[in-house]
Amino acid sequence: MTTAPYEDVPFSELLHHPAATARRLDAVRALRLRRRDAGDLALMRADQLERDASVVDFTARLLAGLVRTDNLATLRTLLPDALPWSVFLPDEDVQTMLAELAETARGAAALENLTPIALLLTQWRHTAEIHADPELHATLTREPEGDLGPVPAPASDALA
Repeated sequence: MTTAPYEDVPFSELLHHPAATARRLDAVRALRLRRRDAGDLALMRADQLERDASVVDFTARLLAGLVRTDNLATLRTLLPDALPWSVFLPDEDVQTMLAELAETARGAAALENLTPIALLLTQWRHTAEIHADPELHATLTREPEGDLGPVPAPASDALA
């Protein structure tokens, strides 16, 4: 029975003691294998990965169904619990974000790749950060003053 989400383990421990390291998965969902010169890796049981994928697929389909059936009022009410920064988004952006999230979640679940969802949430979080800072918002939405000068022609090798 797993009790913790993950445990940090040096990658070298897996290399030197593979069976003992793998047995640690009896107590945690996954092992985070720390590497010195590269990104960390995760080690988990295949059945756990499959369970996680089924939960993601269910959640994506549920979200898409809520958006399709016009339950936007409910979603808008619950959204700040899931994404606290969403309170800074204008109403029309919230609606756009929910539609994009539902579509992206369905596609990502079908591909069994959560990266598109994480990327979309990061992009919307940055949008909320801009709306939360009036000075930054004014700077980024202000029309430029005057002529910005000539635009250089692209290099000839860029056209190939």
